[in-house]
Amino acid sequence: QIELVESGGGSVQSGGSLRLSCTASGFTPSGDSTYCMGWFRQVPGKEREGVASFDSDGRTLYGDSVKGRFTISRDNAKNTVYLQMDSLKPEDTAMYYCAADFSRKKWWLLLLSAEFEYWGQGAQVTVSS
Repeated sequence: QIELVESGGGSVQSGGSLRLSCTASGFTPSGDSTYCMGWFRQVPGKEREGVASFDSDGRTLYGDSVKGRFTISRDNAKNTVYLQMDSLKPEDTAMYYCAADFSRKKWWLLLLSAEFEYWGQGAQVTVSS
């Protein structure tokens, strides 16, 4: 059974930093397997937005609103994916979700939430001005 568990959310002032972690169980995001993992965020009343993702072909993609501020990375030994968020803004306030999928995709689909099958429970990030 595949499970994704996020941690590291919280409240921070504008300009601050947070790091989210997503620990995966039930699969190992390494080796010869095909996979993609990503971070998405959602605020009430809006669609889920792709923040950052990477795949087993070595491609990484960031949403336009977070480029230059957020960094996605992974620690294969810990089966964990991270989202380092710097220079946070109030508009970054949202519930952040970790996601994974095991089908090969065109690169422009890596930030489309409908392309991901497995989801974590979410971690709230609140940025105050």
